[in-house]
Amino acid sequence: MSRIRIRRAEPTDFGAIAAIYAHSVRTSAATFDLDDPPDSYWQAKLDSTSAGDHFLVACDDDEVVGYAYSWMFRPRPAYDRTRETSVYVAPDATGTGIGTQLYVELLDLLRKDDVHLVIAAVTQPNPASNALHRRLGFTEVGTLDEVGFKFGIYVSAKWFQLRLD
Repeated sequence: MSRIRIRRAEPTDFGAIAAIYAHSVRTSAATFDLDDPPDSYWQAKLDSTSAGDHFLVACDDDEVVGYAYSWMFRPRPAYDRTRETSVYVAPDATGTGIGTQLYVELLDLLRKDDVHLVIAAVTQPNPASNALHRRLGFTEVGTLDEVGFKFGIYVSAKWFQLRLD
């Protein structure tokens, strides 16, 4: 890997982003999606102008090898200073620190936006993602047992949170 560059996502990245996500849709319970979302899904994330909504990509040279985004936790005004986050890395780039780089940049942007609390749901088992969140200062606040059903089994999700201020 050469030097990784983190930047704001662009519409021309959607193909690479969709391919990374499609791998998770088809091979893991990291997402509870069963089908690939359309480009409009990614475009909506990119188009959001709400404070605390960000969409980043990690590039190795010109190749997108990971992405991260933050968005509203719940659609009620009292949650405006809380954001949920998501990070995905290409299968051949896992374990290289790209997820950490993306998350650090995303958290810096969220701090600048005066976001108070960051939430992340991690489907289980997922020791690498659990470790990533703990390493970045998140604390585990609960588990929703068997909240999803994928690949013929029930899947649980741990909830993590990080106070930014």
